[in-house]
Amino acid sequence: MNFPANFTAILDACVLYPAPIRDLLLNLAALDVFQPKWSDQIQEEWSRNLLRNRPDLSDKQLKKTIQAMNQAFPDANVIDFEPTIDTLTLPDKDDRHVLAAAIEANAHFIITDNIKDFPNEYLTKFGITPCTPDDFITNLFNIFPSATKQAFLNQVSSLRNPPIPIEKVLDNLKSCGLIKTSRLLSSII
Repeated sequence: MNFPANFTAILDACVLYPAPIRDLLLNLAALDVFQPKWSDQIQEEWSRNLLRNRPDLSDKQLKKTIQAMNQAFPDANVIDFEPTIDTLTLPDKDDRHVLAAAIEANAHFIITDNIKDFPNEYLTKFGITPCTPDDFITNLFNIFPSATKQAFLNQVSSLRNPPIPIEKVLDNLKSCGLIKTSRLLSSII
């Protein structure tokens, strides 16, 4: 997988939904390893689904999270991509907004767990590569090992209420599907 200098990646709702994956990706972005991108639709999708599955959370809490994300990454929110949606063909038409936002953002990657919904042969004509978060972070680790380690340590140190031990954070990443990532991180911690 080729990573161009100063590359961008659209973060699909399915990778923003689980807090451990979202936190690690945003900690990597905070270290300028890549530029994250999303849209209001993507933000609405992951937060709506999380609220549906986690009644212990409130809409207010998730809006605060989204606001913090937009403040931390003021150039991340992609706008004016809607006219492109109807020109696209994907296996799941409800995913066209993600690709449209990626095209508008000149993104190099779409980070998603739904690889089958973003056929590589179709995305190639837009210069976009679909990638799972585990593969994406593993590749980042191979290119930027110290930044990836630091992003993980920053993630762990931000978990203060209550504090979560490194081993538990690694287990959480593994439970969210970051198997290779958790293995690599545990080998250097």
